[in-house]
Amino acid sequence: MRNRYLDLLRAAATVRVVVYHSTGWAALTILFPAMSVMFALAGSMMAASLDRSGPLAVERRLHRLLPSLWVLVAVAVPVMVLGGMAWDWRVLLWAFPIVDPPATGFWLQGLAAMWYLRDFLWFVLLSPVLLPVFRRFPLTTVAIPYAGLTALTLTGATPPMIVRDLALYGGAWLIGFAHHDGLLRRSSDGALARYRWWIVGVLAAAGAAWALTHPGPRGLDLNDIPLANALWSAAFILVVLGFDPPVAPRRALTVLNARALTIYLWHVPLIIAVVRLAEVTGLPVHGWVGITWRLAVVSVLLGVVVLAVGWVEDLSAGRRPVLVPGRVRRLAPVSPAPAGVGGVGAPKAGARRG
Repeated sequence: MRNRYLDLLRAAATVRVVVYHSTGWAALTILFPAMSVMFALAGSMMAASLDRSGPLAVERRLHRLLPSLWVLVAVAVPVMVLGGMAWDWRVLLWAFPIVDPPATGFWLQGLAAMWYLRDFLWFVLLSPVLLPVFRRFPLTTVAIPYAGLTALTLTGATPPMIVRDLALYGGAWLIGFAHHDGLLRRSSDGALARYRWWIVGVLAAAGAAWALTHPGPRGLDLNDIPLANALWSAAFILVVLGFDPPVAPRRALTVLNARALTIYLWHVPLIIAVVRLAEVTGLPVHGWVGITWRLAVVSVLLGVVVLAVGWVEDLSAGRRPVLVPGRVRRLAPVSPAPAGVGGVGAPKAGARRG
């Protein structure tokens, strides 16, 4: 049975990502740290999949993730090659981007958000090992990514980007494990549940203090302050995943969840295209007027893309492909059967005749 509250969080995170990339509003990274929320929700789902299917869950998760990426790659890679990008073996990494594949021209910006899929792939591949370790040492396991990120920050070390991201978002993924295992519920006797509000307070205070004393090039945009991002996001996740309120099913939630990957993959290329169109035509880009019309156009274009290729997510999930998910199928009314033909007065199956 679907958890509609988690669907609500995922839908809100998807919308927030699109709005942030369209507007650049730094406050959104504080009010709703969407990427960490998405990793936490994915961690919870991955733990559930591993419990159901064991290591086979990795293959199933990849099967749901990669086809939608391949649709975008089928457009982007030929365009880049025709535009002069040198062909070498690294281009093949677009089929399975565990490290950053090459990109040029428009797609250098248009595919900038692919780091999320890179990190997601690593977390999925590592989860069969991480989950049993987490269940044996939950608090220690959750603390390791935050301790590692703190060490990297204080020493000024510059490891490969994937190492830094595993430290930055690994804690969120593991908190997702804790959510699946019920360790965040009030009824749990685990330390995460007993001391949750104390932990939230310490993490939030530490994250805020670090952000205020170490602002990035865009001020308090947490995407530029990894340590503050991780600490503040952990506090936020512990709060929102500590609740499980009833949420009524809504068509919008169904659509956003069934097409979340398509929206994520395509929204940045569309934003870049709209901004470049505005620059060429002299339309306003900044300010309320520029932001409003750009966000409206991007939303419409995303709707078109979702209709055009969103059904790939249905195939990946083993569902019947539809243009718009969540449509209620109306059944034809059943006419009452005449007496003696399965209706009133008909003898029951197996009954003896008098």
